[in-house]
Amino acid sequence: MGRLNGKIAVITGASRGIGRATAKLFAAEGAKVAVLSRTSEGVERVVDDIVDAGGTALGVVCDVAEAIQITAAVDKVVATYGRIDILVNNAFDGSAVSSSVIDLSVEQLQRNFDTGPIAYLRFMQACYPHLREGGDGRIINFGSMAGTVGLAGYGPYNMAKEAVRALTRTAAREWGADNITVNNVLPIADTWGAEKKDIPPPTNALARFGSPEDDIAPVVLFLASEDSQFITGYSLTPDGGTIIDSAR
Repeated sequence: MGRLNGKIAVITGASRGIGRATAKLFAAEGAKVAVLSRTSEGVERVVDDIVDAGGTALGVVCDVAEAIQITAAVDKVVATYGRIDILVNNAFDGSAVSSSVIDLSVEQLQRNFDTGPIAYLRFMQACYPHLREGGDGRIINFGSMAGTVGLAGYGPYNMAKEAVRALTRTAAREWGADNITVNNVLPIADTWGAEKKDIPPPTNALARFGSPEDDIAPVVLFLASEDSQFITGYSLTPDGGTIIDSAR
C-alpha cells in the first residue's frame, strides 16, 4: 500500500469498468483521484465508494468529446489539488465502434477519433505543464489489441486505437526530456458481464477475460508508480496471452 502517496491522478471514463477499478485502486494506494465521467450519477457513486473506504476523490463531470469541458476539468483539478502527476486516458465512446471498411462513414470514424485520440491529445496537452512541473509525470493511454491485430468488423475502433498508440509513442520521445513517461495499455477485460450473457471465453492462453479489478488496474498502477520509471513509449498487453512475444 502507499505506492502513490501524495500523487494527484486524473482518470477519465472512471464511472465503471477499468476506469472505476483504477480510480479505487489508486486511491487505496494513497493518490488523490479526480474521477471523470459524462454522468454525475456515475461520478458520485465512485467518489462515495472511495471516500467511504478512507480515500480522497474529486468528482468532475466531463464529456471528453468537448474540448471546453476538458479544459474546465483540468482547471478544476488543479484549482482543488494544486497540480497533476498522473493522467489516465481511459474514456471512449463504444457505441459506434463496429463497421466494415467498405461501409465505414467518415462521420462514424470521426466520432471514434473525437472520443479517442483527439480527446487523449487534448487531455495530454492540458495536463502537460503540470506533469512537467512535477518532474516525474505519468501518462497511461488505453489502446486495444483489436487495432493491433486488425480485428475484422471494427474498422473505426481499430483506426482510432492505433492512432492512440502512435500519439503515445511520439509523446514519449518528445516529453522524455521532461521526465514524463507515456505508455499504453491494451487489455482484454470483462467490463460487461460476459458470464451472465453466456459469452464464450476468448481464445487466449489463459482462456478467460481479465478482471478490471484484479488483472487490469494493477497494470495501470504499475505504469503510474515509480516501479515503471524507465519504461516509456511501450504497449503493455494484459490480455491473457492473446499477443505473445509478438513483433506486432
